Amino acid sequence: MVAAFRTRFWICLILTVPVLLLSPPGEHAVGPIGALAFPGSQWLLLALGSVVYFYGGWPFLSGLAGELAKRRPGMMTLIALAISVAYLYSAAVVLGLRGNLLFWELATLIDIMLLGHWIEMKSVLGASGALRALVELLPKTAHRVAADGALLDVPIESLQPGDRVLVKPGERVPTDGVIVDGRTSVDESMLTGESKPVPRGPGERLIGGAVNAEGAVTVQVDRTGAQTYLAQVIDMVSKAQASRSRTQDLANRAALWLTYVAVGVGLATLLTWIALGTPLSFAVERMVAVMVISCPHALGLAVPLVVAVSTTLAARHGLLIRDRAAFERARKLDAAVFDKTGTLTEGRFGVTDVVPFAQTDARELIAVAAALESQSEHPIAKGIVEHAQALGVEYRRATDFRNITGQGAVARLDGQPIAVVSPAYVQQRGLTVDDPRLERLQAEAKTLVFVLRADRPLGAIGLADIVRPESRDAIRDLKRMGIACLMLTGDNRSVAAAVARELELDDYFAEVLPADKAGKIREVKQRGLTVAMVGDGVNDAPALVESDLGVAVGAGTNVAIESADVVLVRSNPYDVVAILSLSRRTYRKMVQNLWWATGYNTVAIPLAAGVTAGLGFVLSPAVGAVFMAASTVIVAINAQLLRG
Repeated sequence: MVAAFRTRFWICLILTVPVLLLSPPGEHAVGPIGALAFPGSQWLLLALGSVVYFYGGWPFLSGLAGELAKRRPGMMTLIALAISVAYLYSAAVVLGLRGNLLFWELATLIDIMLLGHWIEMKSVLGASGALRALVELLPKTAHRVAADGALLDVPIESLQPGDRVLVKPGERVPTDGVIVDGRTSVDESMLTGESKPVPRGPGERLIGGAVNAEGAVTVQVDRTGAQTYLAQVIDMVSKAQASRSRTQDLANRAALWLTYVAVGVGLATLLTWIALGTPLSFAVERMVAVMVISCPHALGLAVPLVVAVSTTLAARHGLLIRDRAAFERARKLDAAVFDKTGTLTEGRFGVTDVVPFAQTDARELIAVAAALESQSEHPIAKGIVEHAQALGVEYRRATDFRNITGQGAVARLDGQPIAVVSPAYVQQRGLTVDDPRLERLQAEAKTLVFVLRADRPLGAIGLADIVRPESRDAIRDLKRMGIACLMLTGDNRSVAAAVARELELDDYFAEVLPADKAGKIREVKQRGLTVAMVGDGVNDAPALVESDLGVAVGAGTNVAIESADVVLVRSNPYDVVAILSLSRRTYRKMVQNLWWATGYNTVAIPLAAGVTAGLGFVLSPAVGAVFMAASTVIVAINAQLLRG
């Protein structure tokens, strides 16, 4: 369509030059000059005008037929009526009707309309450019590893689950699969919004379209075609862009009424000027100008362009919109209810407090604990070892490691017995531990372990489900946006209260069973609040459905979460802020475009009708077309500014 409008524009522009030179001089500031006029030249003007009308005006004439067939007159109806009136009136003058020729107005009007549509089509393509970029992420071929180890370059369409492919450094992963050999880091920024390269090794998944940044890896294919993550994202984005929007419905109704108004005002303008005794050519020209300038073109594009930009922009950052209407409602949210485990927290034990006793420092305490726990697979042990590694604490490996069921573990280090044990073990041994710092940890319901050496307590370590660093920023910014932040958890009240205090939440619900989460969402809605539920999309499915906006966080490559309205690929609660902010910015752009698309008509239509003719100012159809095309371009540019 871009090429078609471009070709028609250039051909009609070339034909406009002789039309200008053959047309009799008029009263326009820049108008016909009649430099090549000769007796009978009006017949040549009719021939040139006919070519411009039927060839250049064909998209609008065929559009008229389509709109009338659907009984929804709109932009094409107005343009086709305007150019048809100008052409038929001018043809009638050539055939003997008294009046002035309007071939100059006809040609320039069609030129400007073709130019406007050419620019518009390029803008529409630009709006969906990010979606095309997603489509182009996949390479055309893959290096399939044959049974004998040979590499065969094959089209990715021929890959089947179970095939093995080699992905070299710098290449894109051809389809979804699992690494079976090699280690690397991959750039998934175009797919998930994760800006940093992500390390991947054997047994870990790779997404088709990601860039292999370092080492060569062998990948076993497990998804192809429509089942791949990228294909699901493209399908979801396409459906979201095509889905109905309440704002779009409003714009469509406004465009329909604007069409009726334009036709009515155009006919009233024609009859009024005729009644005032002006030449018929002037009255016709006023009617044509009214119809052209009131075309609801910008109104028809005001919302779809913003939808296309916002949806693809979101997809490129790992924010997948499944329900367009729910996304638009997100701007009116009053409250966000977060699931705790795996959403606000990381879902794993981590060290939160280190309490060394007399004659022991924190690093020594962690070193002794890590020496023992490095031989255990218990979640508490992993948390202590990871903390030691994060601090750069060096530790030796203990010997004679032995578990004590339900109470911890013991071993030997440097010939001395060491232990990482529960408070119950310490009490059973009759060891005295009196430190006010421990009372605070117990009040916060943190898991407490004691580190002993030769039955002497060296100190205690407090562990809990680690709060994600992004959670603090997310809650802070949501509250700045005027959104109350609440938490749902199955944990006991002490644990919930500690997390709520740390994140400064407005409220929380503790000891809630999965089956009762939807009821808690209803309870919040009964307060008169519009509510978003943010969870993992599995255990939280009923609550996601019950909420006004269901947000599934940390979905990874599982984009087909039926219970969610929005799917956030990463396990990053701050993406909730991003999606709500995008919803608000998207709505603002829609409103701005709608105001511009309708507002300029309140000024332009009276000018086109000739209300200022007594002051010597008349808006010609060609100038009206410039205004109409400019409004369309402004709407398109404003939609693109959403990317900023």
